[in-house]
Amino acid sequence: MKYFYISLFVLFLSCSKDKKNSYSATKVTDSVSFYLSKFDDDTLTPPEKGKFLDKAFLLISNLKNSEKNRDEIYNIISKYYIIGNWGKYKQAAKLLLDQSISSKDTLGLAKGYRSYGNFYNQRQVLDSAFYFFSKSEKFYKDVNDLDGYSTMLLKKGIIQYNINDYLAADLSLSTAYNFAKKSNDKIKIYGILNQLGLVSNQLGEYDKAIFYLNEALRILNVNNLESSGDEESICLSNMGLVYESKKDFKKAIEYYNLSLRNNNLRNENPNLYSNIIDNLSYAKLKIKDFENLPKLFFESLKIRDSLDYSSSVVISNIHLSEYYYKIKDTVRAIQFVNKSIAEAQKSNIPQDIVLALKQASVIDKINASKYSDNYIRINDSLLNVERNSKDRFARIQLETDEIIEQKDQLEEKNRNILNYFMGAIVIGGFLFFIRIQRSRARELALTQSQQQANEEIYRLIISHQNQLEEGRELEKRRISKELHDGVLGRLFGLRLNLDGLNNIDDDEAKQQRLDYLNELQLIEQDLRDISHELNRENLVLINNFVAIINNLLEQQAKINPAKVKSIIAVDIDWDLVPNTSKINLYRILQEALQNINKYAKASTILIHFRKDKKGNLLFNIEDDGVGYDVNSKKSKGIGIKNIVSRTQQCNGIIDIKSEIGKGSKIIITFPLENKTIKI
Repeated sequence: MKYFYISLFVLFLSCSKDKKNSYSATKVTDSVSFYLSKFDDDTLTPPEKGKFLDKAFLLISNLKNSEKNRDEIYNIISKYYIIGNWGKYKQAAKLLLDQSISSKDTLGLAKGYRSYGNFYNQRQVLDSAFYFFSKSEKFYKDVNDLDGYSTMLLKKGIIQYNINDYLAADLSLSTAYNFAKKSNDKIKIYGILNQLGLVSNQLGEYDKAIFYLNEALRILNVNNLESSGDEESICLSNMGLVYESKKDFKKAIEYYNLSLRNNNLRNENPNLYSNIIDNLSYAKLKIKDFENLPKLFFESLKIRDSLDYSSSVVISNIHLSEYYYKIKDTVRAIQFVNKSIAEAQKSNIPQDIVLALKQASVIDKINASKYSDNYIRINDSLLNVERNSKDRFARIQLETDEIIEQKDQLEEKNRNILNYFMGAIVIGGFLFFIRIQRSRARELALTQSQQQANEEIYRLIISHQNQLEEGRELEKRRISKELHDGVLGRLFGLRLNLDGLNNIDDDEAKQQRLDYLNELQLIEQDLRDISHELNRENLVLINNFVAIINNLLEQQAKINPAKVKSIIAVDIDWDLVPNTSKINLYRILQEALQNINKYAKASTILIHFRKDKKGNLLFNIEDDGVGYDVNSKKSKGIGIKNIVSRTQQCNGIIDIKSEIGKGSKIIITFPLENKTIKI
């Protein structure tokens, strides 16, 4: 009894502990939701929002790994992205990734790697960003998340554009566009089209670029996506860049002016505003339209300087240098090009240094040689592979006639190899085509052979039916003749004899009457025998198909010791079953019995024909043999394929069930009267 009370006490403590843990987890979850809701309070400053977000992250870090909690972590990651807290952003991304790996959550992995990609993309570590976006792309594709998949392709395309890999960018963005259309995300489709326009511009495909950008503008206007005005301004500005690349500066100016229609652009997006007015000023400079110049150049420079965008400041100074050089003010032109060089060297961005040195080599004639040397040296370091290739080509051109001849011979040899290769491909394709045609011809021949076999079976069935009909007709005639000539004649004779004894009542007459009664009993027995014989014949001839099936099962019993039990429902009207279906049923049963004989090692076989409640014909073949794995490749041999094929030919359905050691069962449903299966 003492142990009973102890057990109750332990159980009470255990239950109390579980309830306490459950209550504690619920309380923490509620706290997380509260802190996240405070983030959406517009009266709070970003630092204040960040404090509530930190509390939520700390609490959820200690909760059990679950799908709901992982979703909350991703929600926290998204909010850290909004306030730009990249340190905590990375910590939350790591937690999400670790938990997703632990729980084998594919979608969580996609979100985790996506978050890591965003982190490195913001830090301009493009190789790492590209790596994580690629991994995220794979997992989004695995879970068929078209939105996430297309977003990763878009982000990869932007990175490829930034590293000047325009062909790869075009491929990524085109694929992203196809999948974004399926998810019907209009704002994303706009972004992809806008980026495709920039890529096509860099590839020199200006008409294609204009098409993409016009389509992006159409999507903005048709779907009323314009919220702050920036999207339309960006797209119109990019259109101006395309026309500037085409040297159609007047058209470029027109689009730059259209992109400035939003009067709030300077305050809401100063970086975009500064880029547009700088591009506008440069296009005006190209056609010597000096109105509002250099005022617009200086306005752009001032904004860029305040934003501390070093590369943009370098561009502004270069453009001002070009302006003053254009108006013959060489002193100020040199002054601004020197500023661009100083700013580029300060940021130590090689691309900016190259641009500044190139401009300096044009403007500063005195120091042009020095600037040119520096420009060539730095440009070589950036384009080393390309320069080496060009140098090798140049050296080949300067070699002796003998080397040139050898080169020509080598090129001729390479052309011949290419021609041979192409010829081999053509011949191989032709041979492959012939092989396919032969394969199709063999398949057609097999189909025709199968059809002929079915026709032969049908002919044999009809012949068998005719023979049975002839036998039945002969039997009818025999029985009719026997009744007429035998029984009726004997009855007629007895009737006459009995009539003759009506008026005689002696002992001899009585004895004759008894003899005649015995004769009537014999006639009665003959009639009973004839009736039974006729009844047996009718049962046999109820249906010829049933007789054929029974004959097959009798043959099976002779070659296999397994006990065969057949059940054929009497309510099946076999005349409604098409002959083609009968042939296939016979063949299926034959194939199934062969498989049982070869592999099953069964002791009992059950064959069952019946109708279901819907009026379909159900055909079951069941054995208690060794069974097999229906999902393995070995279980899908020619025999099973033939059974499935024959079922499909009759618009039937088949279900094969089997387990190792538990026998096998084939369930086939056929429609009657050449109709489809009734559901």
